[in-house]
Amino acid sequence: MMWLYLPFRNLFRNLRRTLAILLTIAMGAGALFSFDGFITGVLEQYREDTIHAQYGYGQVNTKGYREKVYENPTRYWITNSGEVEDFLLDLDGVKQVFPRVSFSALIKKGNTTVSGMGQGVEAAKEAEFFTSMNVEEGKLLSTERNGILLGRGLANSLDVHPGDTVKVVATSTSGLLNDARFVVTGIFHTGSVEFDSRVFRIQLRPAQRLVKTNRVEMISLELRDLADWDAVAKAVELRFPNLEATSFAVLDKIFYQHSVDWLKAQFGVVQIIILAIVLLGIFNTVSTSVLERKQEIGNLRANGESVFSIMRLFLIESALLAIIGSLIGIALSATVLTLFVDQGILMPPGPGMTRQFVVSFTFGWYMVFYTIALSTFAALIASFFAGYRVAKMAIAKALRSF
Repeated sequence: MMWLYLPFRNLFRNLRRTLAILLTIAMGAGALFSFDGFITGVLEQYREDTIHAQYGYGQVNTKGYREKVYENPTRYWITNSGEVEDFLLDLDGVKQVFPRVSFSALIKKGNTTVSGMGQGVEAAKEAEFFTSMNVEEGKLLSTERNGILLGRGLANSLDVHPGDTVKVVATSTSGLLNDARFVVTGIFHTGSVEFDSRVFRIQLRPAQRLVKTNRVEMISLELRDLADWDAVAKAVELRFPNLEATSFAVLDKIFYQHSVDWLKAQFGVVQIIILAIVLLGIFNTVSTSVLERKQEIGNLRANGESVFSIMRLFLIESALLAIIGSLIGIALSATVLTLFVDQGILMPPGPGMTRQFVVSFTFGWYMVFYTIALSTFAALIASFFAGYRVAKMAIAKALRSF
């Protein structure tokens, strides 16, 4: 206990120097904690938009379906969708399932014809979960049997508005053209240029009639929590060997997963820069302190203390300073962000996006421990290099120092 008591007492020997070190550590720890909270908030917003706009937590397809291009893809759709849906709904962690089909089609309004990608969905169920499809005109497709929900790019190309009628022409499984008329219920935008310029949604049954099939292409999932995905995917593939479950992060690798990788790499660079500043600041201050204590070190060595004991004294002092400074920095950062940025920060559209989004700082206890650990590591490294040379100095030389 003495080796803990003495370093603690030493913190009060020069309050000005101690405050300088605490301020350096607090600023570094606060910056790390704040930036980590910002990056986590961005990633959570990206994840929520991806899940609640397009893919759900993941999708179930026939095995190998996504990796190949088929001349007649409907032959490889799920044939026993009712059995699969019942099985999924019985799994622990699954809240809802959304069977879908997708198909290429032409959409006509007057003399204007554009190509698009249709999605046949059970709209009443999907409207409760896919809440990131922002409807800017009209309303979400719900119970309307002949309703159609258009992406903003498609609607602009056709110059249509809610209440207008459009014709959808698609090729059936037998190679014949089928068409049907639909009334525009709403116009949406997800923020993704590619998605909003191509996609439209109609009810599942009319979509199946257009392509002449009773199969479904995929089943999207709503889970209780993201942590349930691995267990659900494993259960699906064990029960149905001809199916595979793919998470949203894989389905949207270009937008979501690459964004995650880029932001994490960015945080790593910023983290190194902040730690380097903290380390140099502590090294400079601790070096001055150590040089002023040469005689004290000489006396300790003359009394039989080893180099290890001297270094232990320095390192415990630095660890205490790092922990106290980190807690101060984290507390101040969390307080300021909670009081003044509680509504989040409005961010400009990201690459491939068309709308702004609000990012809220998101904190967790792991961030507190991680920030303290990094700050303590930097302080220990700085203290070691500052104190080791003096601790190894010859006793006589140290005692002659003034």
